[in-house]
Amino acid sequence: MVGMKPTDLAPTATVKFFGAGTAGCIADLVTFPLDTAKVRLQIQGEARAVEGVVAVQYRGVFGTITTMVRTEGARSLYNGLVAGLQRQMSFASVRIGLYDSMKQFYTKGSENASIVVRLMAGCTTGAMAVAFAQPTDVVKVRFQAQGRLTDGGKRYNGTMDAYRTIAREEGVRGLWKGCLPNITRNAIVNCAELVTYDLIKELILKYDIMTDNLPCHFTAAFGAGFCTTIVASPVDVVKTRFMNSTPSQYTSAINCALTMMTKEGPAAFYKGFTPSFLRLGSWNIVMFVSYEQIKRAMTRAQQSWESPI
Repeated sequence: MVGMKPTDLAPTATVKFFGAGTAGCIADLVTFPLDTAKVRLQIQGEARAVEGVVAVQYRGVFGTITTMVRTEGARSLYNGLVAGLQRQMSFASVRIGLYDSMKQFYTKGSENASIVVRLMAGCTTGAMAVAFAQPTDVVKVRFQAQGRLTDGGKRYNGTMDAYRTIAREEGVRGLWKGCLPNITRNAIVNCAELVTYDLIKELILKYDIMTDNLPCHFTAAFGAGFCTTIVASPVDVVKTRFMNSTPSQYTSAINCALTMMTKEGPAAFYKGFTPSFLRLGSWNIVMFVSYEQIKRAMTRAQQSWESPI
């Protein structure tokens, strides 16, 4: 990321890798209810994937959260949290933690990265992250999407049960369901998120609007979250619908998108936009602020270990 002074000790790739994963987990813990509300709103209107699911009408972000708490209990807001944290440790570490390294790879070590190089780096790390984290993403979405059955049961009894059940009933490929739309989504999200954050922060520092501190990180993260939501929402909705579907519901992600268009219209691609923005905006703020602070703390600790006196 931009903002390092020549006299600063630059954080290593290892620090960035683990710092990004940790910051992603912190952001998920804070914003997970918003993410769950977003998923419920995104799948609303599609044919029910599980027989016997009680149909509940959700209205708006906070209406969805209130309805879930009333009908399923407060814990339902954190359905899939374990898989979500597993996802962040394997996902954010790669797509965010390796972003700077990928920029240097494309520029052959130069710190002067053009917009094209930044976009290429964002696409690359976003696609790489999906290859590692797709099963955790599938399980997270399934947990967030599941409501109570008429007999009071649940679709899955736990995180490991979900992995086993999906692999048994849908094959190992079921754990990578929606991989293509997820790669597409995360290439877009990574570019919009990281490149926008990078550019906004760079401009803020270049014109001395703020120093490289928390207000600067907050502003850049908020802008990145808004831009990302606008660009990524359509792909995100298709990804959620497809990953939550039964084996015979859609033949492909493209078929899912066409079905949504014909049955629900273009507005379906922006279902859950408000919770998406609230979640992505708040997630970006928490993640980037945490990431910058963790990087600095880990770098200072590393420096003190290497130079104790």
